[in-house]
Amino acid sequence: MKKVLTSLVCGLILASTASADFARVEMGGGAWMQAPNGALSYTDGLTSGSDTSAENEEVTPYVWLLIKHPIPVVPNLRVEYVALANEGTAIGTFEDFTASGGKTSLDMTQFDIIPYYNLLDNTAWITLDVGIDLKIINLDYQAEGVTIGALSDTSYSEVSSVVVPLGYVRARVQIPTTNIGLESDVKYISNGSSTVYDARAKVDYTFDITPLVQPALEIGYRVQKIDIDEEDVSGKMDLEFAGIYAGLMLRF
Repeated sequence: MKKVLTSLVCGLILASTASADFARVEMGGGAWMQAPNGALSYTDGLTSGSDTSAENEEVTPYVWLLIKHPIPVVPNLRVEYVALANEGTAIGTFEDFTASGGKTSLDMTQFDIIPYYNLLDNTAWITLDVGIDLKIINLDYQAEGVTIGALSDTSYSEVSSVVVPLGYVRARVQIPTTNIGLESDVKYISNGSSTVYDARAKVDYTFDITPLVQPALEIGYRVQKIDIDEEDVSGKMDLEFAGIYAGLMLRF
């Protein structure tokens, strides 16, 4: 029995070594068709305001780049970009303005920097990565037709940035004897009443045109949730972006 188990383990190791890519570059880009929903809110004593999403469908671009190298102690790298937008209607008193149905917009440009390690690298057709995601979010908030002090029917704008650290897990299964891959990844953090996650599941198909550059198509579903609800903070955010995405990939 021990010989059988030893042979099996050795076979898996050899298969993994034979199928693993010691160095690889992948990149992709496309469009994410999502409908944002949720609200921003503000509460301070007896005053409160709410900015509710209009839930208009948006088509936003995304791009990503993956770099894998053969140095074991140094993490591999994945970087991502997506631009999200949300339109809403504000009613009530906020920290810097008062609104009675004013139109608002929130643009969120996101950069994800993900150092990760391969736990499995196409071992028995399975890939498993773990790492940390540093999600850089640049926010641009605009409100029209609001009152600021003695000024009525004016506009308000605010620009800010935040870095959110999240845990990262990615799993992939390459279906044997086909060019089809199934993949899912999750970025997640939860602290008290606040939770942020970004999850995707996709299927892709690779074209065997040339061994040096392999183009592929990907289609999947993505959900991003930003729920910030801290007791010592007057402003709250509870937004979700969900929908289908599709794009092109290149493997080198």
